[in-house]
Amino acid sequence: MPTAFCPGCGNGIVMNCFLKAIEELGFHDLSGFAFVSGIGCAAWCVSPYFKADSLHTTHGRPIAFASGLKLARPELNVIVISGDGDIAGIGGNHLIHAARRNMDLLVICINNFNYGMTGGQVGPTTLHGVITTTTPYGNPEYPFDLARLVESAGANFVARWTTVHVRPLINSIKKALKKEGFRFIEVVSQCPTSFGRRIGKRTGRDLMKWFKERSIHISKVRDTQRVEDVIVVGEFVDRDRPGFVHKIREIIFKVRGENV
Repeated sequence: MPTAFCPGCGNGIVMNCFLKAIEELGFHDLSGFAFVSGIGCAAWCVSPYFKADSLHTTHGRPIAFASGLKLARPELNVIVISGDGDIAGIGGNHLIHAARRNMDLLVICINNFNYGMTGGQVGPTTLHGVITTTTPYGNPEYPFDLARLVESAGANFVARWTTVHVRPLINSIKKALKKEGFRFIEVVSQCPTSFGRRIGKRTGRDLMKWFKERSIHISKVRDTQRVEDVIVVGEFVDRDRPGFVHKIREIIFKVRGENV
């Protein structure tokens, strides 16, 4: 089906991977899901394309809204799908504290290395030295390693793939949906319109080829290896600590003098 995304954009690949994961898990519809997004290109992945309940929130606040929704309706699978500028830039504080709390959310962060919708400004994941509309002489900052950041903050499950890694991405989404606590999947995605043309990769195909050439699986990365010039992919952490909703229920039942 046609979308409003630019030609070559990777958002459609992520959407298809998510829906494929849902199908393979045996869900017949999205009635048990609630989706939350903020502002940006990736925030349009759900609405109007998924037949599902969704909240399109203010810039940088989808995780905050999603946390409240999950506490109010714990029976729902609450999913945040949004971009790196929204989740890690403007909403970075919510990201690290949701991971620290082990909030029962699945966050899919589509990372295209810039603020793509608003003109290609530098963002928290923009590569060092890259020219953007707000860094015309090259980005002087170093980017966040989002997967490592969220892992160290306390998430139960963290993975990173690119839009080239379709089957591994589907498998990680399936695994994450069966877990509680905070689950974070970063998907490195192509943005030929605002990012690619500035690094000489003018089509989605060019960028996907670039992703494939730069990707290295986490199992092949040595502790002492410099990883600034590669994309480390794989599952970074997979643990089973009780989620925040479970801990809150323990407190409530303790105060009431009841068993969980």
